[in-house]
This record gives sequence, structure tokens and C-alpha cells, in this order.
Amino acid sequence: MILVITLMTLCITANSWAAGFSLMLKGIKGLGNSFAGGAASAEDASTIYYNPAGLTRSLDNQVLIYGQTVRPSFTFTDEGSTTVLGQDLTGGNGGDAGKLNFLPGGFFSQKLTDELTIGFGVVSPFGLSSEYDSNWKGRYHAIKSSVLTVDINPTVAYQINDQWAIGVGISAQYINAELTNAIDYGTLMASLGIVPLTEAQRADGTVKLEANDWAFGYNWGILLTLNENTRFGLSYRSKISYKLTGKATFSTPPPASGIASVLGYVNTGGRTQIDMPGNVSISGYHQINDQWAVMGDINWTNWDILDKLRIQFDTGAPDNVITYEWEDSLRYALGTTYVHNGQWVFRMGVAFEETPVPDARYRIPRIPDEDRYWFSMGTGYQFSNRLGLDIGYSFLLARKADMDKIAAGEDRYRGALQGTFKGHSNVFGAQLIWNFN
Repeated sequence: MILVITLMTLCITANSWAAGFSLMLKGIKGLGNSFAGGAASAEDASTIYYNPAGLTRSLDNQVLIYGQTVRPSFTFTDEGSTTVLGQDLTGGNGGDAGKLNFLPGGFFSQKLTDELTIGFGVVSPFGLSSEYDSNWKGRYHAIKSSVLTVDINPTVAYQINDQWAIGVGISAQYINAELTNAIDYGTLMASLGIVPLTEAQRADGTVKLEANDWAFGYNWGILLTLNENTRFGLSYRSKISYKLTGKATFSTPPPASGIASVLGYVNTGGRTQIDMPGNVSISGYHQINDQWAVMGDINWTNWDILDKLRIQFDTGAPDNVITYEWEDSLRYALGTTYVHNGQWVFRMGVAFEETPVPDARYRIPRIPDEDRYWFSMGTGYQFSNRLGLDIGYSFLLARKADMDKIAAGEDRYRGALQGTFKGHSNVFGAQLIWNFN
């Protein structure tokens, strides 16, 4: 059952990488600033996600609708990948595995009294996908990865006094994943002496996993307004515990049908539980004058909780424990805005995000995460007091990501995938804001 276990692990891994590779894409004004000052800016209803206390700053009711395209790009260069038998892994480097994704979302806020405001947000926190050539060297690790999540976040905010405001929300999140990889039956049978060594990598099968779940968490925030020009925000989003259930579907070539049945490589259901990390943001916002403002923040994500993963199977096969050893990570961001003639707003921002992956042994080719830099810009135009339009663009540049898998444990028959990844992402988005009484 090694390959089934590994595949279900990678289902969670794909979501983890989507979070480790999270683009923080909820709202477009923030996109132009690299999402600097997210817990303190509170410029529109998207503050529901970053700090619900910011809803108290709104003078009107508001509807915000946005859409974003995300185009990651990452390519692999092989540096001596081999099978467990020491043979070179056959195939190419996989091409550009990044895929174009569209991430829509929206927010609504309504002021009930001068002190009390409610809000509602629907976003897609993770929507990235990847797909390599089906015959690439790492096909036994990954071919296709597709993960979709939808987060529903009702919130309430209260203005305690002129300086302090608080907000809380509930997060209901749905995840759906589809993942595929090849199975090296040839090397498996050759290592057992069933077929000659010359048959290694010549009897590939495939396996596809489909799984889903609903899970729940919460978020809260505090907004401190020192004066009309300066404010600070503190926000927290809780961990979310998933209990995924799904099915694994195998395609097996005739020469390997016997060994596949004996080893349990058959269609089956499975389940696993994983705690996705919480995060804390500390942000500041300062209005220098009528035209210029600056903002910044530090975001901490508790990836350290992703240590081990235990998978159980409907067939009664023994549990399997996968070790991750991920580490907590930090994100730093700075941004600025410039207002022209009261209608135009121009934005710029930079950010640096740490990867939670401690070293090349724990990197996964489905989405090969590394430290990354953000370079962002955006603009907005206010047609009237009621209607506004914002657009934003970010370029994310990742450091070179080393891969150093060894053909042992859960990767025994997947091979020692060794090489480097280079990657970047282009993000473009637009939103409409409608204010009403």
C-alpha cells in the first residue's frame, strides 16, 4: 500500500503547499501593496479576511467583487535522479508544470449601528494547480495536482471607543483535490526478482486520488487607532483540522496485475486527518499627508504543527506515518499609496516570504516551494462616492529550489529525484466596489 499512502499524503501536501505557497489573494487594493499593512489598512470590506475589526472604519454598506488570474511557472533540471536499483530515471524534465488559475471572491459589509458592523466573505484561499509531462523523470512522485478550496467567513465587528475596535468571524472551508502519479511496477518487480533488471521502468501504471472535506475555524482581530493618521492591527486566523475522505483509482498494466493485487495496489477508499496552521499578523498604517500613506506588516505562520501525517485505509492495511519536519515561517511586507486629485490612487509594495520547508529532502515536486520575493503595483479610480474600480499586479520570484529525494521509505519505488527547480508567478486582479446606504 506504499503508493496509495504516498498519494493520499500528497493530497494533503498539495493543500499544504498551496498554503505554504499561499498568495494571500483576497481583494485587489492589497495586491498593489504586496498586502502590506493588511491588518491595519482596512480600506474596504476585504478586511473581513485580514482583520475583521477593520469593518468598523466603514461609513457605508459595501459590496466588493473581485477576480484574479494566477500563473505560476516552475521548471525542473535533473541532476542525477536514479531508481532504487541505481538506474537513471528515464524521461525528460517535465516541461513548465505551472498552470493558469482564476480565483474569484467577494465581500459584503453592513453597518447596523454606529458601533456594530457585520460582514460576509467568500474567497478561494488555495486554487493552484500543476501538471508535468506524463513521462518525466519525476512521474512516480507527481504528474497532475489540482486543489480547489472555498472559504465562507461571516464576521461581526464592534467599536469599543474612539481608539479600540474588535472583530470576530467563523470560517467554513471546503476542499476538493485530484492528484495523479505513475507507479513503477517494472522496478518493483525487478527488485523482487520477478522480472529481469532490464524490465525496470517498463511497466508503468497510474493512480488517481480524489478527496474532499468540510472543516471549520475562526478568526479575530483588534484595531488600535492612535489618531486620524495612524493605526495598528493585530489579527489571528486559527488552524483548520481536515478529515479528508476519498478514493484511489489504479490503472495497472497486465504484466503487473498479480503483484498489484498481492501488494494491495487496488481501488480503495481512505482517510486522514491533518491540522493546517494558524497565523498571526501585526500591521501598521500611517497617513503622511493628504496624498501619501505608508504601511507594513509581519505575518507568522505556525507550520511547525505539520510534523507527521497518519493515513488509514478502508482495506485495513497498516497505518503509515509520513514525516514532514516543516518549520514556522515569517512574511515581511512594506507598501505605499499615493492619491491624485481625490479620484486616482496609485500603489506599490514589496514583500519577502520564508518557505516552511527546512531543506531539500522535504521538498515536493507537486509545488516546489522556496523563499520568494514580491514586487507589486496597482491603481484605483473612484467613479463616484458609490462606485470604484481597482486593479493590481504582482510578480513573485522564487529562489532556486533544490530537490534531494532518496529512494527509501515512502519514496523507495518512486526514485531518488534530485535536481533543481526555478520558479516565478504572475498575478493580475481587478475588483469593483459598490457603496450603498
